This record gives sequence, C-alpha cells and structure tokens, in this order.
Amino acid sequence: MKPDQKFLFSHPAHFIAFGFGSGLVKKAPGTIGTLVAIPLYAALVWLTPPLVTGLVIALFFVVGVWASTIAGKTLGVADHGGIVIDEIAAFMLVLLFTPKTMVWWFAAFLLFRLFDIFKPWPISLADHKITDGFGVMFDDLLAAIFSIGCIVTARSMQF
Repeated sequence: MKPDQKFLFSHPAHFIAFGFGSGLVKKAPGTIGTLVAIPLYAALVWLTPPLVTGLVIALFFVVGVWASTIAGKTLGVADHGGIVIDEIAAFMLVLLFTPKTMVWWFAAFLLFRLFDIFKPWPISLADHKITDGFGVMFDDLLAAIFSIGCIVTARSMQF
C-alpha cells in the first residue's frame, strides 16, 4: 500500500504517525518531520510552563509508539519512511535542552539529523533489533540523547 491522503485520514493513528501529513512528502520526509517539530515546540513553550512542556513531549513519545505500531501494521512496514512522529517527538526533546537562539537550533537540527541518518552504535543496534512502534520511536530517542549530549557538552565549553 502506498500512503496517500486517503490513508492519512483513514485512522487517527495514521494522521499522527505521518506527522499530521508531513510524512507524505516524497523527498526527505524525516527531515520535513524534524522541521515540523520546530513550530510545535515553539507553540508548546509559549503556551505552557516547562514541566508541562516536558510532559507533553513525553506524551508525544507514548502516542507515537501507538500510532507508529498501527500505521506500520497497516502498511506492512514497521518503520515506513513516511512515519515521522518519531522525528517530531525526538527533536522536540532536543529543543527542550537547546538554548533558544537560531544558531543553537540550527546546530541542534544538524546534530539530530546526523545521528538519525547515520545511526552510530547503539542507535543502529536499536534500529535493527527493536521492532514495531516502540522501535520506531526508540532509535530516534537515542539520536535525541546523543544530540543533547553534544549540545550540553558544547555549552559547557562556552561555545
């Protein structure tokens, strides 16, 4: 099955897993999903206190596992390229630990995309061994943790 708008709106999980439609783009859906995280995170930070922001991001992960599992089963591919809720949730987590400037957000974006695309160990191990919706979300969570580690290190070095 090739996902399209009919697929997107046939189940709420599909709409969520495909990043509210952003996963339907033909080229680089993961990058587009990562970019979708930026306005979502900005709105969340503007509308909620930090603790609530963190809880909402955690909820994105939980709902992402559910939505990715259903969408993957429907498509017959556990980690279909159009499933981008993992990038959205993970990059929102990265932004939570990133200074709120354009330069830092751009650096965070590059770091996250590099870790998500190249999947160094143990991200690659998780990507290959953990299946279904949890696996879809977990490897991006690891990419987020690696990115956060780089950001925190760079900040401590006075960059």
